[in-house]
Amino acid sequence: MYKNITALFSSFTRKKLYLSIAALLVLAVTTGFVGYETTKAEVTLMLDGKNRQVKTHADTVRELLSEHNIEPNQHDLVKPGLNAKVTDNMKVDYLEAKKIVLSVDGKDKTVWTTAKTVEQVIKEQRLTLKEHDVIKPSLTAEVEDETKINIDSAFPVKLVVGGKAQQVWTTSTTVADLLKQQKVSLGEIDRVSPAKTEKITSKTQVEVIRVEKVTDVVEEETPFATVNRKDSGLTKGKERVVQDGKNGKLQKRYEVVMENGKEVSRKLLGEKTLSDSTDKIVAIGTKVQPPPVVSRSKASSNSGGREIYVTSTAYTANCKGCSGITASGYNLKANPNAKVIAVDPNVIPLGSKVYVEGYGYAIASDTGGAIKGNKIDVFFSSQSRAESWGRKTVKIRIIN
Repeated sequence: MYKNITALFSSFTRKKLYLSIAALLVLAVTTGFVGYETTKAEVTLMLDGKNRQVKTHADTVRELLSEHNIEPNQHDLVKPGLNAKVTDNMKVDYLEAKKIVLSVDGKDKTVWTTAKTVEQVIKEQRLTLKEHDVIKPSLTAEVEDETKINIDSAFPVKLVVGGKAQQVWTTSTTVADLLKQQKVSLGEIDRVSPAKTEKITSKTQVEVIRVEKVTDVVEEETPFATVNRKDSGLTKGKERVVQDGKNGKLQKRYEVVMENGKEVSRKLLGEKTLSDSTDKIVAIGTKVQPPPVVSRSKASSNSGGREIYVTSTAYTANCKGCSGITASGYNLKANPNAKVIAVDPNVIPLGSKVYVEGYGYAIASDTGGAIKGNKIDVFFSSQSRAESWGRKTVKIRIIN
């Protein structure tokens, strides 16, 4: 029995001992863990703008980031640096760099950036944007990995539309792009120079010519013709208007091409007679009346001079090839009211004073290549009066 009691006591003692040892181990582990945790540094870790409160035994910022499975590259932003010592209440800012493509006027380059927006990238790259430059995406757009930013620099171009010139800023590469950007529409027959497919630079002048076709209807007078008819009942040299002339009317339709509001061409499309013209009919006398034979002595004694019948025409000082100076040196242009006749000196001596029926007293002061024999040419200051005189047979009296 004693042996049994001793064995029971011994067994109880061993169990108690084991329990004590286990309790001591648990206490040691717990105390060690608590001590380990309490010795960690508290750090504010900002990852891509988001704050996290962490505890760490890391000695450096690089080790701290590694604890969070972050392996920075040379383009990432880390503040303070990767080799900075970790201290309690420290703030670590980490921004992962993004790989983007920056295209300026068609030239691409790859850049790394930690900027959040396109505008920040522009500032980071020290680029200057002008008012009319075009950037896509917009300045406020967020930057993601593999984002492509396109910048097209604007330049001035002279644009002339319908004759009105202006300077515009554009990023267009062709004339067609420029017109679209400036909201210039082209009519069906409008012209543009240079061609729409041509590339443009700051030295290019783009001109849009507004072209239109219109129909113009005009009325014109058609002049009457003058018809001469011989009349044997009328004395030779006499004329008589049998029928007055009257102008007709003709309607013409034209296709007119206008460029910038100005006419550049006109094409006749058709004609329509509104009223016919009426000929002027003139009777020309053909009846010859023999001149009376008058002796020199009788003419001198009864009328104060020799009388003869001559064929008379009229002229002016402004006719083609005329100098205005008579054969005797008299200036008709300076004396438009002078009474002068051209004669054949073999019939009427130059300088003679004569009386011409229907004309009056005149001086035989001129000659003419066609004035031969019983012919004279009477002077008038105006063409209309000369034409009105016409050609007729008149009686003249040579006074001296």
